[in-house]
Amino acid sequence: MKFYKSIFVHDQFFYYIAGLSALFLLSYWLPFLYSLAWVCVLIFGVLTLFDFVLLFRNKTAISAKRILSEKFSNSDENPVSIQIDNKYPFQVFVKVIDELPSQFQKRDFNHFSTIKSSENYQFDYQVTPVERGEYHFGFVHVFASSQLKIIARRFSFDNQQKVAVYPSYIQMKKYEFLAMSNRLTEYGLKKIRRIGHTMEFEQIKSYVPGDDVRTINWKATAKKGALMVNQYQDEKSQPIYSIIDMGRVMKMPFENLKLVDYAINSTLAFSNIALLKNDKAGMLTFAKKVENIVAASNKKTHLTTINETLYNLNTSFSDTDFSLLYATIKRKINQRSLLIVYTNFEHISALKRQLLYLKAISKKHLLITVFFENTELDELIATNAEDVQGIYHKTIGEKFAYEKKRMVKELEKAGVHAILTKPNNLSVNVINKYLEFKAKGLI
Repeated sequence: MKFYKSIFVHDQFFYYIAGLSALFLLSYWLPFLYSLAWVCVLIFGVLTLFDFVLLFRNKTAISAKRILSEKFSNSDENPVSIQIDNKYPFQVFVKVIDELPSQFQKRDFNHFSTIKSSENYQFDYQVTPVERGEYHFGFVHVFASSQLKIIARRFSFDNQQKVAVYPSYIQMKKYEFLAMSNRLTEYGLKKIRRIGHTMEFEQIKSYVPGDDVRTINWKATAKKGALMVNQYQDEKSQPIYSIIDMGRVMKMPFENLKLVDYAINSTLAFSNIALLKNDKAGMLTFAKKVENIVAASNKKTHLTTINETLYNLNTSFSDTDFSLLYATIKRKINQRSLLIVYTNFEHISALKRQLLYLKAISKKHLLITVFFENTELDELIATNAEDVQGIYHKTIGEKFAYEKKRMVKELEKAGVHAILTKPNNLSVNVINKYLEFKAKGLI
């Protein structure tokens, strides 16, 4: 049965049949073509048999395997490679079908190529997962045909593999260099002026343009005969918590990725930066109840703990209870800490219901509330309205955008720091704010 299931016809087979059918049809008006048509049928039958023997005389003429990394990075392009070894003594045409995981919802994966005799051929493609969890790859099917292109032989390789999709470690590595710089002058990120510094002395060094003149050490300057300045370093081992709202407000998708997954990716990238800055990183999640609490620590293995916790996060997207969050923080986090709350508000009334608890948290801790711009409205607002309905839609869109800006003002008025960001810029804006606070000596 396995042998019969490996026999297929090439797409070109139907063109041959169409040509023979056309000859028989024309022979109705041109009788001399009838005999020629039967000769062509005989030749086609012999060629089909010859093609069949060519392809099936070697049981292991084609071998293939899929090469994957041990884990994938969520929301990023991840490479997949397929290697094919042609052991036929002639050139073959191949069609490759890779059974991708169901999460990708892709059922039309095809790759066509020509492989020379005894050649080891490899091709790569990219996949972009948008959900965390386990992804199961199925078979790799290779359909091989000779230059006659009549018969195709299917080779199936039971190369089933399981890959775990983790929060975006590619994004984490992308922003890792920020920990190596005290000034955000890197391409693509905004510059932050260092307004102040902590009083943890590090060394005396020569003055260079741009150094704070208030740090000039006049005694050292007199001894050296050149300007010398005191250099200070940021305070270390400050507890920093990423708090992720797992409620229904975080279910909204942008570019196929839910807000909660943007927050998870940002938490991993930001925690890595905090640990590289020798601060203590921790996290917790909340919705109807507070769970997945990871105490702040700066151990070398702590990032792995955070990563595994983020990977295993599940949510039913229920209503969020900020009062329970306040009670848990008051009970569990005793030392003054930097708290970054990833949540979302679509209306000013939704913010005002939770503002009392945010104000209470900010009295003891340095609190940053992060919520998201609705980027789906940008195109609507930028479009010129051509009728009454268009004017109505554009007005509503502008109203929602204005509401978001009002929320920032309300939070700042209540003494709560706020970040209003597009989902794609989340990690950059959070890291920038953290380094800005470090520079100001607020943490």
